[in-house]
Amino acid sequence: MRGLFLAVFALLIVAGDSGRYVPQLIANASKVLAPASLVSDSDPTEKASSASVNTADGMAQVSGQHSTESSLDAQTSANTERFNYSDYHLKHDALALLWLAAKQGSENAQARLLGEFERAYNAGFIATDYIDETTAIYFLEKLVNLENADAAWLLYQILGEEGASQRFMRLAALGEVAEAQLAFAMSTDSPEKREKWLVRAASQNYVPAQAALADWYLLHGQQQLAKPLLAATATLDMQSAFKYARLLWDEGEFSEAKQHFSFAAKKGHLQAEKALEAINLYTPYSIQQALKQSPSFNWENEGKCLQRIQPFATSLATIMRAHSLYNSFNNDQRLQNLSICLAPPIWLKPDVLSCDPDYKNAGILGCSITPLASIAKKQKFSHAVVVAEQGKANVQNGVMYLDISDAYSVFVHELAHFAGFADEYPIGKGMANRLCDEDGISDFAPPNLIVDSEYWYAPNETVENWLEIDPATIIARAKTCTVLGKNSYKPSRRITFMEHHDSGVIPPLYLVLWQQQLEKQNAQRPISMNFFQAFHNSGNQKEAAHWLAEYEAFTGGI
Repeated sequence: MRGLFLAVFALLIVAGDSGRYVPQLIANASKVLAPASLVSDSDPTEKASSASVNTADGMAQVSGQHSTESSLDAQTSANTERFNYSDYHLKHDALALLWLAAKQGSENAQARLLGEFERAYNAGFIATDYIDETTAIYFLEKLVNLENADAAWLLYQILGEEGASQRFMRLAALGEVAEAQLAFAMSTDSPEKREKWLVRAASQNYVPAQAALADWYLLHGQQQLAKPLLAATATLDMQSAFKYARLLWDEGEFSEAKQHFSFAAKKGHLQAEKALEAINLYTPYSIQQALKQSPSFNWENEGKCLQRIQPFATSLATIMRAHSLYNSFNNDQRLQNLSICLAPPIWLKPDVLSCDPDYKNAGILGCSITPLASIAKKQKFSHAVVVAEQGKANVQNGVMYLDISDAYSVFVHELAHFAGFADEYPIGKGMANRLCDEDGISDFAPPNLIVDSEYWYAPNETVENWLEIDPATIIARAKTCTVLGKNSYKPSRRITFMEHHDSGVIPPLYLVLWQQQLEKQNAQRPISMNFFQAFHNSGNQKEAAHWLAEYEAFTGGI
């Protein structure tokens, strides 16, 4: 408050200076304040036919009326004697003089004032400075009343989002302050307004706004609008470089894409490093190329492979995700004793598989997988994982569908579905009607779930198996059948990975049950059943017969 009092007092004291013309006010202030390059003699409101002012060195030189530097020194000295202030007080007087000049229309005086407040703000309003936060706010509000956009933006920054009026941000945005335009864009929930202000800010070559606008276009699938913005910022920002490289790669500009991936990677962008790793390890194939060039995985050398799983990807983003899943599985000590073998992913060209996040209007991710049949004949895999760009994860007859946002924990959860495990979170009504009664659950026989029966639990064999593995097993309530108001139970009181994939645990009993399921080939649905159904429905009975025979061979004809 001391600073504010002095600021107001100084305005009253120097009111006598208001009769002087603008250059004189700025000159007097400049004698006290540090020189500033912002002050020049270019303001037409500060020129007079009888005088010219040069403040490049912070001093005033008046010509045409025989005014000399010494006379200005004498005037400043007189002012100093008149006010008899310390240097601290003199500088507050100087701010008041600049304000009087600014009020008379001097853009240079406004710029000089703004420069002093920006300096103090950037320094954190240190105690040794003559400008404190209160003083800055006092004068900035005055500048805002003159519709100074830069002052409005600085005032908004000082007061913070909660303390500042939205008017300050809007005034700064209207005044073409790019930072304010970006902030104003991000503060609105209106898509039209956000895009409008992002465009205005980006048009001023403000890099953060260009990057934000590019993100906006990418979010809305407008890659061609995003591309020139990313091109403009790719050499300045590693995130823009990475996104630009991905666009170039998708358009087949592989060499230039690698250059931008390398630039981003050298700047420390982890995803760019992973992109380069995937590009060096894998090659996108057509079906014919995959048959001829993709290496065959030696399942026999991998021990007891009761499930032979082959991942597929169809883009750079999805091969990066598939490679990450492959590495995570191989490093997951929890699953090392299970008879599951995972081959390195195969990268297919984008036109090989037709995938849809709402496959057959079911609200889940799915693909037409018949193109994979010829690869399956060669590679001899029993299950497949398809990583696509977007869609809800699920398992359908030996095929797991994931998108690029799915974590490794989702993969492990879906992997358990390959072995017949049931979800322990509330399932949908359709599936609950098939599973949540004594007859239905006996048909599915999930290893981790039972329901009430007339006399005890069903299936009775499942409960007996739990107790045989661990007599201390605690049968706890599960949430699976909640939608029907029925009880279901699991062999653990803990929240398991079948209820919450990201935070649930895999109890030791579940690992034993998992291995038991793997050893029951007839308890699984391999991809051969998926191929059989697809070819049968398309009328290709020859291929359908082949895959039905494969299915029966896998399950033992049961």
